[in-house]
Amino acid sequence: MSVGRIIVIAALALLAAGPARAATEPNNVDRTFVQVAQKRGAILWDVRDETEYLKGHIPGAVNVGDVARTLRDPNREDFIPVSAIEKILGEAGVDPAREIVVYGSTGNPYMAYAQYAIRFIGGRKAYIYHAGIEDWVAGGGQVSKTPPTPTPVKLSLKVDTSNFVTTDEMVKAVGRADVQIVDARTPKEFSGDDIRAIRGGHIPGAINVPYEQNWKDPETPQKLARKQVKDNAGMDLKDRDALKALYAKLDPKKETVVYCQSGVRAAQTAAVLEDLGFENVKVYESSWLGYAAKLSAPVKNETFFNVGALNGRLAGMQRRIEQLEGDLAAAKTRAPAAK
Repeated sequence: MSVGRIIVIAALALLAAGPARAATEPNNVDRTFVQVAQKRGAILWDVRDETEYLKGHIPGAVNVGDVARTLRDPNREDFIPVSAIEKILGEAGVDPAREIVVYGSTGNPYMAYAQYAIRFIGGRKAYIYHAGIEDWVAGGGQVSKTPPTPTPVKLSLKVDTSNFVTTDEMVKAVGRADVQIVDARTPKEFSGDDIRAIRGGHIPGAINVPYEQNWKDPETPQKLARKQVKDNAGMDLKDRDALKALYAKLDPKKETVVYCQSGVRAAQTAAVLEDLGFENVKVYESSWLGYAAKLSAPVKNETFFNVGALNGRLAGMQRRIEQLEGDLAAAKTRAPAAK
């Protein structure tokens, strides 16, 4: 076979596979990108729960429910089996081989987690509309309350191991000069004061940059709770220069592994790092839940979760509840009957 013929065949194969993500294209895209993608037939995936989705979504967007619940095992908080993902996404017509734009509410880290899920199963053209539905509405975009009728697809998916590291690989990476580790959790989780697994602390050598620091105003959730701001616009991403300054101590050429509690916050930071030009970014998908459970894995600022103490507190609370319920029932019995 001639060289020319081989080149033609290769070109036809690439065309059949569809356009791949250009090296200069970002993970996080803006409203204009979404509008253009919508016109060229990209899949729009709304990752919010069904209730919020039905209140108003980008016309044509599909929904499989709250990604936090539909794609994750409730105990391990890892991905559910690939066969189950095939069924869920296939019934909704979400084909990882196509271009996909993921969106939700501004700053919701599950948008990035959904993009990571697409890449986890081999997709290469998934993007994150980080500013989300609020930005879409603010820009005059139409919304719909009627779900589209999906065109189911038969999926046969395979995990792409280049996008993540396993717990064993994470342990082996500790102390390596060619690997840098980013902990996207809160400072108290990092220090071991906030224990959310069997152990507290952090992976030795990790640098703590809470994922909220990617936002224009990291305090937005607290301000919303105190009614100091009227919306979540502060959870949109900082500009590129501010993000570059945030990660200035890291080397873009080194392998960079990002982790958090279960991979969700890490996915948002990983997407940001790639947009900043980091060349080899991976998510530790099992994250702290998986690492802390491997008791032989080294931990800095190691603390332990006291299950016995927690059970004692829960038992005390239960006794108090039962006492209050008894007091309430007795009070109702003593109360005079209404005339």
